[in-house]
Amino acid sequence: MRFTSISLGALLLATTAPALAQEAAPAAAPASAITLNGTATVISDYKFRGISQTDGNFAVQGGLTISHASGFYVSAWGSSIDDYVTTHGTAHQELDLIAGFKHTFKGGVTVDVGALYYVYPGTRPGFAGDKSASDFIEPYASVTYAIGPISAKATVNYAPKQQALSLDQGQSGTLKSNDNVYLAGDVSAAIPKTPFSVTGHLGHTFGPSWLVPIQRKEYTDWAVGGAYTWKNLSLGVSYVGTDVKFFTPSGHDAAKGSILGSIGVSF
Repeated sequence: MRFTSISLGALLLATTAPALAQEAAPAAAPASAITLNGTATVISDYKFRGISQTDGNFAVQGGLTISHASGFYVSAWGSSIDDYVTTHGTAHQELDLIAGFKHTFKGGVTVDVGALYYVYPGTRPGFAGDKSASDFIEPYASVTYAIGPISAKATVNYAPKQQALSLDQGQSGTLKSNDNVYLAGDVSAAIPKTPFSVTGHLGHTFGPSWLVPIQRKEYTDWAVGGAYTWKNLSLGVSYVGTDVKFFTPSGHDAAKGSILGSIGVSF
């Protein structure tokens, strides 16, 4: 989704020249070192690494990012989810808290490093003595190379061993820690002189951990899509699939390939 920037700097007051001198033009306001980006989206199904987090239903999402000219940024992003996403079965929201640093070098190469903390407000123990958890941290790094309207990105996410990734969630007193690695490649291209763009994605999750469907140590996900942008409005459609099955309590295969539609606004 395309973002626009909102300057947070205050406008400077124009000054006047001494008496009898020609009136000076108002001084231009300096560019602010801080920008604020935001998005609000409705999507037909929220899929995380190819697996539905909403049992095939609509999700409402939104985010805010504060960036500094130095390259540092902080962000918060949230989405509605279904209660099966966490082991307690009590959460209906996901909140992602992000902090990182991004820098673009000459030649079109951008490096982005940071950490993402997944929070599931409202989770609570399922029974007395339940030591399971839902929130976890995941550092990441990516390299993007852009040539004109085309860009390619390689990303690695590593969630170190922590309680929320344990395979034996819900079993009191055990909780063997697990870690997780996610590798992904993305390509995107804006079609010249049109409001259309296309994207492609391929990712692979290495487990086993709570982020990998039961009975699998790893799996692959992929996606292809397109978007139409008009001013701050974006309409998107994509096909998302995986090579695994994951059945929710309702009997729905959350990992089955499907077509998604979205409408969003950026500011």
